[in-house]
Amino acid sequence: MISRKRASEDRGHAELGWLHARFTFSFAEYKDPAHDRFHSLLVMNNDVIEPGGGFAMHPHDNAEIFTYVMSGRLEHKDSIGNGSVIQAGDLQYMSAGNGVLHSEFNPSKEQKTELYQIWMEPSERGGNPRYAEKKLGRGQIRNALKLLFSGNGREGSTIARQEADFYFGQLDPGLPFSLEPSFSLPHLWIQMISGDLSIGNERLKKADGLAVEKLDEPLDLVANQSSEYFLFRLP
Repeated sequence: MISRKRASEDRGHAELGWLHARFTFSFAEYKDPAHDRFHSLLVMNNDVIEPGGGFAMHPHDNAEIFTYVMSGRLEHKDSIGNGSVIQAGDLQYMSAGNGVLHSEFNPSKEQKTELYQIWMEPSERGGNPRYAEKKLGRGQIRNALKLLFSGNGREGSTIARQEADFYFGQLDPGLPFSLEPSFSLPHLWIQMISGDLSIGNERLKKADGLAVEKLDEPLDLVANQSSEYFLFRLP
């Protein structure tokens, strides 16, 4: 097993007035050969959108796109007829397939919106676009991992166009938790949403990430304070 921390303060960034963006991997004008991607995980952007700001209608294709709203709200519209406002604590999925247009705006006049937008490379190109929402809410997952997306739809997860597992995790202090190895999905990426976790020899806080190559033994997670995080198991 090889692990490598991606500290939040080392990420790339862009400031556009209405947008304050932080990039875990290379994105747009930010290029970092040492952090270009992690297996099928292509984008891990942490954005803060000012009131009334947003992305006008723009195209995507051949990308699995996940948007998690940490605070505030996000208004979404797309070319396949979807339109909704994603609330804080909820998550949106769009499989761009052979092409889709969408827009994303902060509908508030007063409150900022903070979110993660995550892109994963699909295992096969093309296909009709897909759309889904996950109403996670606040505090509904306690001291557990919930499988949100997978390649086969098990455990009530939504099927994505990639043989990978995408989990939401929450852990309170005093309740250690172990991640077991997986032969078919040996690589892990852990992205901190909030809190403070000790994982092996690393300590992760808000917006830190941890890459784990070829997990071959149980990996212990210990919360130093109540923590929320994403876990990706990748082929």
